[in-house]
Amino acid sequence: MHSAVYLFNPDYDMAMANFTPYYKAPAEIIHMAADLSVLPVWFADEGCGVKVDCLKQVELFRRQLGEACREEEGRKALTRVLSAVNWTDEWLSARYRPWGWTPCLIHRLRQEGVEESLLPSKEKMQQLRYLSSRQRCLEILPAFSGWDGICGEMKACSHLSEVELFIQERRQVILKAPWSGSGRGLWKVSAESWNMQLAGWASRIMKVQGVLMAEPIYDKVADFAMEFFSDERGEVRFVGYSYFDTDVHGNYKANRLWSNEAIETVLARSVSSDLLHRLRERLEVVLKKVLDGNYQGYLGVDMMVCRMEDGFRIHPCVEVNLRMNMGVLSRILYDRYVHPLSEGEYVVEHYTRDGEALAFHQKMIELYPLEWKEGKMLNGYLPLTPVQEGTRFQAYLQVHWKN
Repeated sequence: MHSAVYLFNPDYDMAMANFTPYYKAPAEIIHMAADLSVLPVWFADEGCGVKVDCLKQVELFRRQLGEACREEEGRKALTRVLSAVNWTDEWLSARYRPWGWTPCLIHRLRQEGVEESLLPSKEKMQQLRYLSSRQRCLEILPAFSGWDGICGEMKACSHLSEVELFIQERRQVILKAPWSGSGRGLWKVSAESWNMQLAGWASRIMKVQGVLMAEPIYDKVADFAMEFFSDERGEVRFVGYSYFDTDVHGNYKANRLWSNEAIETVLARSVSSDLLHRLRERLEVVLKKVLDGNYQGYLGVDMMVCRMEDGFRIHPCVEVNLRMNMGVLSRILYDRYVHPLSEGEYVVEHYTRDGEALAFHQKMIELYPLEWKEGKMLNGYLPLTPVQEGTRFQAYLQVHWKN
């Protein structure tokens, strides 16, 4: 029996929305999975396996890390990271630790000969799908009803008339499918923009997924998350904050590489640190009750700081990401690899043309060579995944001295 094998499967959200063993991810997501397949090396437990698309990627990655880091101290640190795991491009019969479990991943592992006892049961997957629905936010938000400094309203609509009434009452709203990928399955609508096409989309979501989530649009000033870990005993503990950037469509762009204290300091410009502390303590209790021991692993609760007429408030549960996520990864990357004197960004970049990623990578190596201090990054650019001519997706860190 092999040790656990980590696997990056970024189709998680869309596969859970589809929820069939025969789901096929779009070509772009398949490309993303291949380009970023080495990513788990940065959070995998020592001695475990990492499943990659091709072992040649690992050799290329070793060379590119050596080129990016000219200091001996840094090269030794990065060599330790790469050699702490067992790389494989084969589907081993082992216990897997994917980005998130989906029916199509289980089907693939079963086809590859992975023992049934190592795979989640059909009943377990039904539980995970139930827990991963945006509808679970309705079980979390009431825990903060009446709290000063809190906002956040959400409605699960089962009929088109409910959707239309909510839009008429709130004027500016966002509609969300219960299961969909980040930034997908969402529509920002107003009483003026509502039309037959949007009504058709809403009706299809309610027919297929049962309900449609409706929320007012808030005047957002910051995106952040509280990250947690749910263990095998069902206990839920806070593991840190993440502070991230999104585009106008709500798609994830990058995470700030800041300490937990620094994130609290930034948020405290708008909301009190005491409120943040009470929030995370209450969430540990509420999440334990909602999950009820049926999920083990990392999860994140996305939040917003919103500008209201009477000041700033926190929306405490925009979404729950019941899987490994970029916020947790950025937290781990900062805590393990970035020097306390420094800060920066964790970026997942998407390129549209051959050679674009490679040209960017080569430019960054020249402009921002890595500097190390006490075994951690002090300054510079660190590729987290290999880059070649056909690369479309790349993850990297850019770190600099604190101002």
